[in-house]
Amino acid sequence: MNAFTKTLNKYKIFQSMSPHGNCLDNSPMENFFGVMKQELYYGIAYESFEALEHAIYEYIYYYNHKRIKEKLTGMSPVEYRKQTSQLSA
Repeated sequence: MNAFTKTLNKYKIFQSMSPHGNCLDNSPMENFFGVMKQELYYGIAYESFEALEHAIYEYIYYYNHKRIKEKLTGMSPVEYRKQTSQLSA
């Protein structure tokens, strides 16, 4: 086991396990990071790592709880999940 894999295991991080050449499981995260960089990072100079870290945590909360998506019929991801879980109950 190489050092990279050991570090992932230490922090309970799981690598993508898709077949070679299949990046479909990475697509949602690639999209999220692209949107986050556009809305949060580009054009802003953070004064410290802590300031950037705080901004990222706030953005993730905003993205999941407040930011509406047309694809989710104008709801945030959390609202959409709540609605779909209520329908299936």
